[in-house]
Amino acid sequence: MVATYRVVDSAASLGKRAEGIAVGLTVGSWTDLPAARQDAVRAYAGRVESIQVLEDAGPGRVVADISIGYPAATFTGTFASLLTIVFGKLSMDGEIRLVDLSLPDRFASGFPGPKFGAVGVRQRTGVADRPLLMSIFKACVGRDVADLTAHFRAQAAGGADLIKDDEIFFNEDCAPPEARVPAFAEAARQVYEETGHRAHYAVNLTGPVYGLRERAKRLAELGADALLFNAIPYGLDVLRELAEDPDIQVPLLIHPATSGAIYAAPHHGMAANILLGELLRLAGGDIAIYPSPYGTVTLDRAEGLRLVDALRRPGPHRAVLPAPSAGIFPGLVPRLVEDLGVDCVVNAGGAIHGHPGGATAGAAAFRSAIAAVVAGQDLADAAQASEPLAVALEKWGRGV
Repeated sequence: MVATYRVVDSAASLGKRAEGIAVGLTVGSWTDLPAARQDAVRAYAGRVESIQVLEDAGPGRVVADISIGYPAATFTGTFASLLTIVFGKLSMDGEIRLVDLSLPDRFASGFPGPKFGAVGVRQRTGVADRPLLMSIFKACVGRDVADLTAHFRAQAAGGADLIKDDEIFFNEDCAPPEARVPAFAEAARQVYEETGHRAHYAVNLTGPVYGLRERAKRLAELGADALLFNAIPYGLDVLRELAEDPDIQVPLLIHPATSGAIYAAPHHGMAANILLGELLRLAGGDIAIYPSPYGTVTLDRAEGLRLVDALRRPGPHRAVLPAPSAGIFPGLVPRLVEDLGVDCVVNAGGAIHGHPGGATAGAAAFRSAIAAVVAGQDLADAAQASEPLAVALEKWGRGV
């Protein structure tokens, strides 16, 4: 496999630095070993694949990409070994950023990948030919089950396909997940009987790591339709175990909490398309939430598109549904579909709950916008037949 690092260094030092990475991250040392030992460890040693100078970075310094090839024999098939070897101590070595990670299919196949992926999520929700609408619970903590159930019903009645917990919903004093799940399942059943629309609930999977698998199974048995999981704080190998477990038969919805500490700096960390794209797909995420390029917590548009490509590109694993998030409102739906096509999730919180008509009208506004875009209709024309959409466009505008 080949990892590419973007470094800022003196042009004269690039060769030495590249060789130091290749050897230091695989066998640790080379020249100090006797010949017999060199032969023994040679198969595990990295090698410099290429060095490409990109631009000047000031007197005597350049920005360059260094690509290092790592033998598959170096890895144990865990994310812990992968990340420690390709970017462990190296991540602390000054201005250096992991910008590309090319994994051969035979190595990637050792990871579970999505159990459901885009196709499986669509089958479970019954939504085949349009973006899915996902609504986010807001103000979760401190509310009891009855209050949250009414909150769920309001979102479901407006046409939300998925309704997820806020990722910060860890407190269980008023409404533990074992109580929320059956209550929301009953509310979803009632809304379906009343409207013909079925909403699905993604419950936040929390608790000590050693108990997550059993809790995931218990919540699925109680009626959870999906599991929201903070994969970066908990760890990619934990996500992998959840995805591999044959008894956990619900999709995994992955939140990017804390990932900005890894991808956001221009000269440090790793690119978002690796962390929130390729690695989360390998680990088994079915839906990937990531910062949209258009809202309040933004990711550069080009980097966002690279991330989506990592979720979808041909390979041994199913494609993942992208869910751009943070600051999404109905006027942005045309831009989302233009960039991503219909195979995506429109994920909204404030623009649903902040709608002047309430959460039901907020969800209905999004559904009208989605229907209009899929039909090739301008939102202004669609708003003439949808008061919720008209109100939303008046409040938030048409987007970018």
